[in-house]
Amino acid sequence: MSGVMFMSRKISSVHMICLLLMAVLISWTSAEVGQASGRSAVQCASGPAEDCVENMLQSMTLEEKIGQMVMIGIHGTDVDEESLFMLHQYHIGGIILFDRNMESQEQVRQLNAHLQEQAGEKLPLFIAVDEEGGVVARMKEQLPPPPSAQEIGETGNPENARLWAEKTARALRNIGFNVNFAPVADIGTGRGRSFGNTPAVVTDFVQSAADGYEQENFIYCLKHFPGLGRGKVDTHLDSTVVDVSRQELMGWDVIPFQSIIREKNPADYFIMVNHATFSRMEEGTPASISHVIQTDLLRRELGYRGVIITDDIAMGALSKHYTPTDIALRAVRAGADIVLSCHVYQNGADVYHRLLEAVKKGEIPEERINESLRRILRVKLAHLAKASGK
Repeated sequence: MSGVMFMSRKISSVHMICLLLMAVLISWTSAEVGQASGRSAVQCASGPAEDCVENMLQSMTLEEKIGQMVMIGIHGTDVDEESLFMLHQYHIGGIILFDRNMESQEQVRQLNAHLQEQAGEKLPLFIAVDEEGGVVARMKEQLPPPPSAQEIGETGNPENARLWAEKTARALRNIGFNVNFAPVADIGTGRGRSFGNTPAVVTDFVQSAADGYEQENFIYCLKHFPGLGRGKVDTHLDSTVVDVSRQELMGWDVIPFQSIIREKNPADYFIMVNHATFSRMEEGTPASISHVIQTDLLRRELGYRGVIITDDIAMGALSKHYTPTDIALRAVRAGADIVLSCHVYQNGADVYHRLLEAVKKGEIPEERINESLRRILRVKLAHLAKASGK
């Protein structure tokens, strides 16, 4: 997800007609809808947590539920007809921004405020960014990035990971973000993206980074489960096969993730699954669409009860071999709660339509959707509802 990929602005002709019709209404209704729909969430968030989750879940239509399971990238430096069409037509639950959206801190602050104000949903948006530090950081000239994970790890002091996580969380919150896709929990990843080359070192630094984000009440994301350090091909470009046994994976790559799962509240962070294929776990199936990786290993064996999000579905490891609709169906069946589509509006629309169709046709039980929504709701109600006023 660190690379900037070609961005198609094409939407199907049917969607474009709908867009033009809806544009007339958006300017009249978005503020009123946002204010009215938000009241139930903030009122609910003041009550018992699980009661609130169930009450919010019961208040949502199937279409609203599906939208919460989709995170998209947008184009431009402010909301426009296309981005508002995506938000309103598909009830989108999350946005990720890239350098193409970011010119200055004040501009980003206004963009994120406009997104939250005009989304018109019952819950605030997740608004995410990749601010790992080093080579993976956004708007570097306007927002000085943290050091790379490798540089922090080389200090030998995990406290530095905590301090930088706190500083990063404050800087991102100040311009309207509420999710950072960091820290990287992979062992020995290249380009300075890993804290170290052993499970012990990476675990110590990832735990400290998690402490820092939690100190600031900021949602973070461990990536890229079950570990991408052994991958030989960049999954932005094409598929890579990791040929190690389950025992080797559990005794090395999974350890940093497992330590956080054991110690942290699952409502405080996401886990992002990568697109590598772990051939001895589930041959021929990337982790992001693998039931063995997500449900059998991450959910059942490791006991993770929080939000699972895919890496970007436009990355070559998936997009060269599967359509967005195939990915959407297989990812959710595998156990994913949020499907991430960073660059192409039509992909996000296709994901939404396929999931909605799958539930209506009985290919995915609605209770499976409800399971994801409960996890998403716990995070939003814990971290975002009161802060946003929604």
